[in-house]
Amino acid sequence: MSGIRIHDKFFKPYLSQASISEKVREMAEQINQDYKGKKPLFISILNGSFMFASDLFKELTMEVEICFIKLASYKGIKSSGQVVTAIGLDMDIFGRHVLIVEDIVDTGKTLNQFLPQLQHQQPASLKIVSLLYKPDAKIYPIAVDYLGFSIPNKFVVGYGLDYNGLGRNMREIYQLAE
Repeated sequence: MSGIRIHDKFFKPYLSQASISEKVREMAEQINQDYKGKKPLFISILNGSFMFASDLFKELTMEVEICFIKLASYKGIKSSGQVVTAIGLDMDIFGRHVLIVEDIVDTGKTLNQFLPQLQHQQPASLKIVSLLYKPDAKIYPIAVDYLGFSIPNKFVVGYGLDYNGLGRNMREIYQLAE
């Protein structure tokens, strides 16, 4: 795992494929225990969470459903401050156990705007699953229920995360070099 260049920026290795895979398995084990005998619905937020959601889903052993929505708030390496819904939820979540799958929670703005819409539909439960969390970037009070890694407030790419559209296909996660 060596450094990579994307557009005009250089990124250094941060999380290996092996450490990500191990963490995803651990998270899935906990979810399998917590939702045994239930049929939860996972809502994966595109584009960034697609790789994480896929790997997590393969490790789940109960009956599960998944759907995808597209919410966006990033332009380049900074949040735009506005959340845009490009693809909306097309499933009824009333009375369902719902888990939101995110690649990363940083300021919490995206989920802060999206969660009330889901709560209004009266799910039986609503939990957040995120591979990455940046506690130092937190502005909104979003609690991550199933967390992979807490990371510093530095820009990362790979494993679904991008920099201006590129880098999502990397099996590892890289951090912006300073």
